[in-house]
Amino acid sequence: MIVPNETQDSESVAKHYDSLDPWYRKLWGDHLHHGFWKTGKETPKEAVEALVDLIREEGAVQPGDEVCDIGCGYGATAKRLHELSLAKVTGLSLSKKQLEIARKKDPHSHFILADWLHNTLPSKHFDLALSIESSEHMVDKAKFFQEAYRVLKPQGRLVVCAWLSKETPKPWEIKYLLEPICREGRLPSLGSVSDYKTLMMQAGFERISYEDLTSQVKKTWAISGYRMLSELKNKEFRHFLFKTRLEDRVFAKTVFRILLAYRTKSMRYGIFKAIRNSS
Repeated sequence: MIVPNETQDSESVAKHYDSLDPWYRKLWGDHLHHGFWKTGKETPKEAVEALVDLIREEGAVQPGDEVCDIGCGYGATAKRLHELSLAKVTGLSLSKKQLEIARKKDPHSHFILADWLHNTLPSKHFDLALSIESSEHMVDKAKFFQEAYRVLKPQGRLVVCAWLSKETPKPWEIKYLLEPICREGRLPSLGSVSDYKTLMMQAGFERISYEDLTSQVKKTWAISGYRMLSELKNKEFRHFLFKTRLEDRVFAKTVFRILLAYRTKSMRYGIFKAIRNSS
């Protein structure tokens, strides 16, 4: 497990997303996650929706299913799951600004401002719990999976898409890529595939599987880098990036660090599936 040399907590994560809200929406839109290029010909919009569709398929979402979206962002995933599958989605986020937008755009889903590690959701309530790139922001990853297990019905499904480190990164990969990515991106830790599988087993999950999607998602960061460079023509964006005193604006530089981490295979990306047992 890669840990940054500066402690990160839920407050710093919330501040990160609230302070960078205009930048994130400008460059990424309503979906704050990777795109999934199944054929390689998808537009960026089609690719981000394709990742949600993959999760919908892997999670076997059915009409009327109670779905918990852990770290729901601007609510775009919840909205799509409701529109395509008539799922009843409850989304949680630490960001007030994200939830303001989510509630305006999707009146059918229920959005809660809450820390997942201290949520008050009922036990054995949800058919599916999903996390798209939110587990990375959890201070206590063991409790992240324990809470997912708790809120799921017996035989409930868990689907997690996650940024991951390679199993045995070299010292230079940690120093110049993985540790700074954690620090600048407000990730309290960055786990590997084996780290996640171990934590899922310890939480009680069964039938755990993993599929590596790195080659099908890494295009996200080339597009993000291009969009950011294009926005430098915008005076307002330049002021935001270079003249404001926002500490989290350093993440603009991290975009290129992540791009390099994928190209050097220091970082991986994949989707986990698991089932809560019948008890």
